[in-house]
Amino acid sequence: MSNKTLVISGGTRGIGKAIAYEYAEHNIDVALTYNSNEEEANNICKDLEDKFGIKARAYKLNILEPLEYKELFLAIDEDFDRIDYFVSNAIISGRSVVGGFGPFMRLKPKGLTNIWTATVSAFVVGAQEAAKRMEKVGGGSIISLSSTGNLVYTKNYAGHGSNKAAVETMVKYAAEELGEMGIRVNAVSGGPIDTDALKAFPNYEDMKAGVERLSPLNRMGEANDLSGMCYFLATEKASWITGQTFIIDGGTTFKAE
Repeated sequence: MSNKTLVISGGTRGIGKAIAYEYAEHNIDVALTYNSNEEEANNICKDLEDKFGIKARAYKLNILEPLEYKELFLAIDEDFDRIDYFVSNAIISGRSVVGGFGPFMRLKPKGLTNIWTATVSAFVVGAQEAAKRMEKVGGGSIISLSSTGNLVYTKNYAGHGSNKAAVETMVKYAAEELGEMGIRVNAVSGGPIDTDALKAFPNYEDMKAGVERLSPLNRMGEANDLSGMCYFLATEKASWITGQTFIIDGGTTFKAE
């Protein structure tokens, strides 16, 4: 796996950060994006280089402007010789999702459109740009992060859950059409993962207690619980896996309260 490169959006915290470290630990160079905290992004890159001896660089990306991916990949081309893996991980929160995060009767088109842009459109444009580079090196692996909120009812999650279902369908179409380039496309769907993004939910404590009660493992998921699957899908062990969604949920989607 040496001399290969991962591009990951939203690589400075939570699941994205865990994935960046997972790949770097296996001697893969990392190009990660950040939204606003350039200092933190550069500190992570330095830590990755110091710990694992790989090359890491950070790039600013506004996930609500997916066409920024075009310039971003040109910048990555200047710093890295090749691109082998792309993980679409970045999400939006806060004011951008007002009207998209809430009960059904409070949903508004603008909030829903923003979630679509950050979840589906960003995956499409990022994957397109990555695929152009992967084709030149004989193939690669593309992954979209998803969530089980499109499989089980999660309070206030209608906007996100419906868009996660959409991106999983987009993954299947991409897998069908990029296979001839030697590119595999899959999704990794997490149950509620204990990250800063989840802590921002107004019903976080109730959600955490519910997950711990539902899971046969009696705990909430951690970011590292997803990073291993995201790495596995990049390896030759997964060379005949494409167009699939892998659920990492601690057994919670099987059991209803």
